[in-house]
Amino acid sequence: MSQFLAVVKPEFVDYFKVRFFTGMRTSEIDGLKWKYVDFERRIISIRETYVHGRMDTTKTTGSHRDIQMSSVVFDALASQRNVTKRAEFVFCNSAGNPIDKRNVRERVWKPALKAMGISYRRPYETRHTAATLWLAAGEAPEWIARQMGHTTTKMLFEVYSRFVPNLTRQDGSAFEKLLQNNRGKGGVI
Repeated sequence: MSQFLAVVKPEFVDYFKVRFFTGMRTSEIDGLKWKYVDFERRIISIRETYVHGRMDTTKTTGSHRDIQMSSVVFDALASQRNVTKRAEFVFCNSAGNPIDKRNVRERVWKPALKAMGISYRRPYETRHTAATLWLAAGEAPEWIARQMGHTTTKMLFEVYSRFVPNLTRQDGSAFEKLLQNNRGKGGVI
């Protein structure tokens, strides 16, 4: 992921940091409006999505949720605030409209993967990266499931069980520790 962030177009670094570190679905991040970003409480509220060129409701009732911002996400959103200023959408095109997922995939995602020499995978895989990082950090599966909009941990264990080194039952602090340790070793975040 650090390699990806180093080669992706600079204007998309904040976008992908938020994707990699929140587990948001493409429709959720592309439809994210500033009114759902609470810097004071460090919360991103998922209330709407951008699907097939229009705003819509969340995928499921469980998808309607609040995501806690890690320090990386907080910093990326603060940086993005300086870019989009008074626009309605957090990540938008020059006209202030939500970005087009196909355009991002073809002109940003694929070239970054190619630059890294990595075979194609869907941008949706960033969601899996977030879950894997949280599990590797020792976060509680219930907390992770809530962050991702799952009503149970079933999917988490079916897909990611091999990444659960130890269940510490923490609340996001283990992930922060992982981020701090990576920064101290010269990691690109």
